[in-house]
Amino acid sequence: MCRVHILSPPPLPRGPGGGLGGRGWSLCASFWAAAAPSALPPSPAGLKIASLLLLLLVRPGGLSVCLPVCLSGAMERAALLGSGREAGSAVAMAGDVGELLVPYMPTVRVPKTGDRVYKAECAFSYDSPDSEGGLYVCMNTFLGFGREHVERHYRKTGQCVYMHLKRHVKEKVTGASGGALPKRRNTKLFLDLECNGDLNNDDYEYEDEAKLVIFPDHYEIPLPNIEELPALVTIACDAVLSAKSPYRKQDPDSWEEELQVSKHANILVQMDNGVRIPPSGWKCSKCDLRENLWLNLTDGSILCGKWFFDGSGGNGHALEHYKEMGYPLAVKLGTITPDGADVYSFDEEEAVLDPHIAKHLAHFGIDMLQMHVIENGLRDNDIKPRVSEWEVIQESGMKLKPMFGPGYTGLKNLGNSCYVNSVLQALFNIPEFQRAYVGNLPRIFDYSPLDPTQDFNTQMAKLGHGLLSGQYSKPPMKSEIIEQVMKEEQKPQHNGISPRMFKALVSKGHPEFSSNRQQDAHEFFLHLINLIERNHIGSENPSDVFRFLVEERTQCCQSRKVRYTERVDYLMQLPVAMEAASNKDELIAYELKRREAEAARRPPPELVRAKIPFSACLQAFSEPDNVEDFWSSALQAKSAGVKTSRFASFPEYLVVQIKKFTFGLDWIPKKLDVSIDMPELLDINHLRATGLQPGEEELPDISPPIIIPEDPKAPDIDESSVMQLAEMGFPLEACRKAVYYTGNMGAEVAFNWIIAHMEEPDFAEPLLIPGYAGAAFPGADKPGFAGLDNQPPEEMVAIIASMGFQRNIALRALRATNNNLEHALDWIFSHPEPEEANEASSEAMDIENHVNANLLAESDPEGPRVKDGSGRYELFGFISHMGTSTMSGHYVCHLKKEGRWVIYNDLKVCASERPPRELGYIYFYRRISS
Repeated sequence: MCRVHILSPPPLPRGPGGGLGGRGWSLCASFWAAAAPSALPPSPAGLKIASLLLLLLVRPGGLSVCLPVCLSGAMERAALLGSGREAGSAVAMAGDVGELLVPYMPTVRVPKTGDRVYKAECAFSYDSPDSEGGLYVCMNTFLGFGREHVERHYRKTGQCVYMHLKRHVKEKVTGASGGALPKRRNTKLFLDLECNGDLNNDDYEYEDEAKLVIFPDHYEIPLPNIEELPALVTIACDAVLSAKSPYRKQDPDSWEEELQVSKHANILVQMDNGVRIPPSGWKCSKCDLRENLWLNLTDGSILCGKWFFDGSGGNGHALEHYKEMGYPLAVKLGTITPDGADVYSFDEEEAVLDPHIAKHLAHFGIDMLQMHVIENGLRDNDIKPRVSEWEVIQESGMKLKPMFGPGYTGLKNLGNSCYVNSVLQALFNIPEFQRAYVGNLPRIFDYSPLDPTQDFNTQMAKLGHGLLSGQYSKPPMKSEIIEQVMKEEQKPQHNGISPRMFKALVSKGHPEFSSNRQQDAHEFFLHLINLIERNHIGSENPSDVFRFLVEERTQCCQSRKVRYTERVDYLMQLPVAMEAASNKDELIAYELKRREAEAARRPPPELVRAKIPFSACLQAFSEPDNVEDFWSSALQAKSAGVKTSRFASFPEYLVVQIKKFTFGLDWIPKKLDVSIDMPELLDINHLRATGLQPGEEELPDISPPIIIPEDPKAPDIDESSVMQLAEMGFPLEACRKAVYYTGNMGAEVAFNWIIAHMEEPDFAEPLLIPGYAGAAFPGADKPGFAGLDNQPPEEMVAIIASMGFQRNIALRALRATNNNLEHALDWIFSHPEPEEANEASSEAMDIENHVNANLLAESDPEGPRVKDGSGRYELFGFISHMGTSTMSGHYVCHLKKEGRWVIYNDLKVCASERPPRELGYIYFYRRISS
């Protein structure tokens, strides 16, 4: 056995985890390049000694290491995977392989903590190890490239060493009786990849293959190859193969940590006690509570949980039951959907995953496929199927013909990401977006930065090509269809793409879109438009097709004087005129029956949906709105004021949002379940702005005075809520601020404010209220300060800030919308951030490419670019929402292509039979040429 002693190894800079830092690896590489060719003979033995010396430098604390010990980890992997060559040929090639890698050793890196290893997806396409050409991972940048794009990276960077990964899918070998052989541990599966969900794992198996490829000659070295590879390369290969997905959250402070499979899931014992859970009417078996109920998966008992910050309450009987009986797993009733459920492990004291949840629920008579998220203890599918929006919007029960080819590619749901999928499908159905990204794809790819995964335009071009090329939407062969019909089985399909890299980029730094929770498609649309505005290349900006100018006319009701202003917008928000419902008598009768059923704890009656004429909604849009706290510059005092909005220009593509979501008394979004007869042809020319009319007199351009009350009253703070929060361990002053800024709306709402502001430096500082106890007005010395009368209410500022927006942005939004909370949220998403905020957000989101070169044209003296024209439009798409609020449910997109409607339901793309035009949420119209 060869033992090498190094008495005093040279000190090398190390990283935070004890491994070598970047400079340390450079020193190692320099040592290798200097030692291998000269100090050691060019032989297998000499190369092996050099590898060992290098490994001693790499391993922290190792002064005396045996060769078998230093390579033990790699040898274990070799034993599991099997060697790709005979021992004799490996020894014969050892010298050649070692010498071949010598020139490239300085470029081979070992992944450090924080390095993202992309071994599941190409940076420029949706090629993966499952693809025909496999995936090439650069051994220096750890970026992944498909066969079509790896040459581009080699030419741009000069990096020569890549690891080629390929996953083979094979039919399982059948036994003598014709059935599949018994399952055994697959020692040929070592890539940390998602298995294709379309594959029947009982009939197919995976086999992974890895090898090093050296460019430009494409010299291949099968892996593992312990006998031939230098130690540094062996360590680097092992680290790349064992690296976790770059999309897994690694921030220990993140509130959205990835759930782990419970240790009890596979061994859970369920009692055969005949318990069957009814579809509704649940209550705690110990205290009769009907909310925050948990079903124990061992004995089927239904018990209440404890009080949580989200407002759900209970007496803790579920936890008491676990302490008494030791049954570990429980599922929250009301969260069971066809996609899963919320499972909690009392033993592990955290939310967990249960891969067998469908079987465990079926034990108590619950069919997950028939369940949807509920509200007030009643399931969505308690409603009759013919009127359930889940059934109607998804066109369930119909034989929909699958569509394949360019433009008919589905998008995988990454977990409540259907709002992303629906918006992207609609945008890339617009020719301007297709030209901007797919038409410019070669130029965008050639000029992409060194890390294309963090470049917005690259990822948009990649996404557009994936959707429009047809490469990932290929119909099955006729022979495969016949075989499937004969055998009644599903062959493996690889259609559709996963927008994981794109979503990770555009949502980074955003408190809502970066989570796995359901979001509002309208808000994501505006967020995406904002990113397009900030990152567009040159003069070509595809979001120009949505931009239009709104003229706002504000009139003082007493003096009759007016003020005209203009603002930029990207969509038309249409109010729901509930008072104009054409079936009022049916609605009144339904409401009476619903209340009777609720009082008797019965399932609700058959749903009656309000039918609203579109003309009434359009009329409501054009009606004047009252302006709250209007200060008239003509009267130099507060007065009644009204505001009307008109189109100063018409966009090329008109996006219409139906304002179905409103805020309840608890500030939780609620949905209006209505049916609106949206027209296929729309004419809004009568809404064209006219400007200042003859006989109208403008309001003087005078700012309201600063008014400071002489004897301000003490702030009204609910001390009981303060003490309730303080008992949880939060600082007293922070609790006082939370209760004050949320308008004394209770401890639950104040708790949410605390969670959103815990990291602020003045979190525990005393509460300072403007105008009280000598506190100065923040910013009173700045020009343009509006004074106390125009200061937005702090409770509204706090609500917006709790959503993740900065305080100054919340103040600007509220002032711009006369302190209307709903309009302020729309204003934030429809107005690009100022230059200072752009720089901060670009750092937070790591999207630095093109930002400096493509700042918004807000400094352009000519004003924003608009494509004005006729106000006549034709409907070509709409996005529909199923569920009770924006925080739950599902989104589906319908698009009109080649004269027929097509439904895009995540990965499923089919010809639509009955497009539910009347139940849409966001509608897309294109201008009709004159």
